[in-house]
Amino acid sequence: MSKGFYKNRRLKSFIFLSACLLVAIIPHVYIIKGFFYFIFTLSLMIAFYGLIVISRNFKRNKFLNTFNNKVTNKDLPILDILVAARDEENVIERLVERLFNLEYPSNKLNIYIIDDGSSDKTPLILDRLSRQFENLKVVSRSPNAGGGKSGALNYALKFTHGEWILVLDADAQLKKDSLIRLFSFVEEGDWPSVQLRKSVTNVSKNFLTSCQSMEMAMDAIFQYGRLSVCGVSELRGNGQLIKKDTLLACGSFNEDTVTDDLDLSLRLLLSNSRIGILWDPPVMEEAVENLNALLSQRQRWAEGGLQRFFDYGDQLFTNKIDFLKKFDLTYFFILQYALPIISIFDLVLSIALLDSPIYWPISFTAFILSGIAFWYGSSCKSEVPVLQKRNFFMIFLSVFYLSHWFIVIPWVTVKMSIFPKKILWRKTLHTGV
Repeated sequence: MSKGFYKNRRLKSFIFLSACLLVAIIPHVYIIKGFFYFIFTLSLMIAFYGLIVISRNFKRNKFLNTFNNKVTNKDLPILDILVAARDEENVIERLVERLFNLEYPSNKLNIYIIDDGSSDKTPLILDRLSRQFENLKVVSRSPNAGGGKSGALNYALKFTHGEWILVLDADAQLKKDSLIRLFSFVEEGDWPSVQLRKSVTNVSKNFLTSCQSMEMAMDAIFQYGRLSVCGVSELRGNGQLIKKDTLLACGSFNEDTVTDDLDLSLRLLLSNSRIGILWDPPVMEEAVENLNALLSQRQRWAEGGLQRFFDYGDQLFTNKIDFLKKFDLTYFFILQYALPIISIFDLVLSIALLDSPIYWPISFTAFILSGIAFWYGSSCKSEVPVLQKRNFFMIFLSVFYLSHWFIVIPWVTVKMSIFPKKILWRKTLHTGV
């Protein structure tokens, strides 16, 4: 893969940050006639498209995972499961045992665990498990091999020989029939790649884990809606299935980004390769349980999310993708990345100048849309409950919880504008709950 796309990230970050700052400053410095009405109208347009995206889930909820044809063992392809693991002694044994307990022909399933320079007991556990399970392949890398999770996956990719690749995290949990149902979904929709809906195992642990559970449901609602409206959807790292030929054609996993899934999603979009979204069965994983871990995780996600737009932004405005896809990408880029920066600058200027915030209608609209998606996502029929108890107060708190992005996005953008980036694998700690 050409390294050219990854140049000038710091400059692009600075230009983006400066543009957001100007958008926030100008209405406070210059009196623009009718500007509030423009913002109000823009908010209505944002609400209109957001509601269309959410409403597309009504059909999905009505015909939830009803496959006309269940794929037979004879028709199932050879599948290689890849798990990049670093210091996963708490969960790796449970993961391997569950993977080999899945319903799938043993002669068509290979499991690759990449021990990526672990310093705990992970290598010892994997050595023992490799003698117990014949189809378990343990691939080892040195601690300084580089490339982070992407480097580990690319290294293991050289040893695979299956038609399909399923990427899982070390804390992943699947239902016994997940693979059979997954390939039934693939066959029915002729999907070259699929993302399983992510669900939280420790949903009742505390307030943060409950909010993350609802956030994942909200994300799946928007994902499915965007796919139905304009064909845009994204991989989420854990529980992503992709045809090996499709993956190789896109350049494999990008070792110059901190979020390989988001980067790959955009490259698949540019190559007109679709990503299906499967609501059930989900892939279950641990949510982080404290604020420090949450902020660390979200900073990585924010940085990777911005990196892909800086790297491939010029291609998004070519004729490689149609207008509706461009509109959708622009819409969610503004809401997810530009709006938090503009809103924070707008608030600071309002306080400093004893003025009223100007962009609050757009922020309010974004939170309302999120709240609707929260409520609907947690209300949908699901094999794994999103929440134990759902009420208006919990929805309100979860929407408030989303405000952490209005701190994370500006902070990350400032850091990206100032400091050069080193690709490090800052993995999430899994406790085995």
